Amino acid sequence: MTTSSAPGKVYLFGEHAVVYGEPAVPCAIERRARVTVDRRDDDRIRVDADDLSLDGFTVTYGDDPGEADVDVPADLVAAATGYVDGAVEQARDAADAPDAGFNVEIESDIPLGAGLGSSAAVVVAGIDAATRELGVTLDREELADRAYRVEHRVQEGQASRADTFCSAMGGAVRVEGDDCTRIADPPDLPFVIGYDGGAGNTGELVAGVRALRERYDFARDTVAAIGDLVRQGERALDAGDVEKLGELMGFNHGLLAALGVSSRSLEAMVWAARDAGATGAKLTGAGGGGCIVALDETTATETALEYTPGCEAAFRAALDREGVRRE
Repeated sequence: MTTSSAPGKVYLFGEHAVVYGEPAVPCAIERRARVTVDRRDDDRIRVDADDLSLDGFTVTYGDDPGEADVDVPADLVAAATGYVDGAVEQARDAADAPDAGFNVEIESDIPLGAGLGSSAAVVVAGIDAATRELGVTLDREELADRAYRVEHRVQEGQASRADTFCSAMGGAVRVEGDDCTRIADPPDLPFVIGYDGGAGNTGELVAGVRALRERYDFARDTVAAIGDLVRQGERALDAGDVEKLGELMGFNHGLLAALGVSSRSLEAMVWAARDAGATGAKLTGAGGGGCIVALDETTATETALEYTPGCEAAFRAALDREGVRRE
């Protein structure tokens, strides 16, 4: 039996634009998904998912998860099993063990679909645990690449390398197309996260931005402007200039809102954070619901979010410098 964990993430800058080859800077946070894998004597997969913001369920299946007889909606089964299937497939390939079966237990304190990289964390931890269970240890770069292949397939080509690379490596990273690098010695940023209890549909939101970009020049210019902003943000990050980072986060949120990926609840949380004195605040992830991230060393923003209508949870989340690890 082998357990691995991997962190979630927030975007300082660059979500959506990263899909079009612009740079993005995600940061790993100390909220983790833990995947425990135990090899079976047959080739079947048993998934036990208790903490994915779903109704907990257990399902055992062979080649087709659709055969599973479980009392939860089929799309929730697909959400849990699609990424697990991909992780298992990658582990079998890496270990040259095509018929290996597993019992897989998933626990997570990352809300599913909230823009904090829950699927990437599950896939990274799942591949790491399953390959170790088969006697193979992957380096982090290969692990990140294999995890990206899973997300790319499950998300029908809409994924970038940002989430999986960040989850595997930890810390702050820079992603531009296929070029992924870890940022050396980022400052300890005072992240505060607000969560509205919901989740946007990543595929629909990405498709919506794509349609805008194809129809309007201003949308193409907005995506390019986000890329320019990210480059400014990298310089501020290198200099440890938190005030500048916060200012740029505000600009980034405005550009994302112009692309139609904000929501009433996200706007309420962003403005609550700003009114409380946060250095910066923006949505994080695909948008449409989910989470915002703010910078505030004091307790004011967290307190303000707790009293904001539509905010279900507010919490601090330190930068996680470790990335994937064996538990």
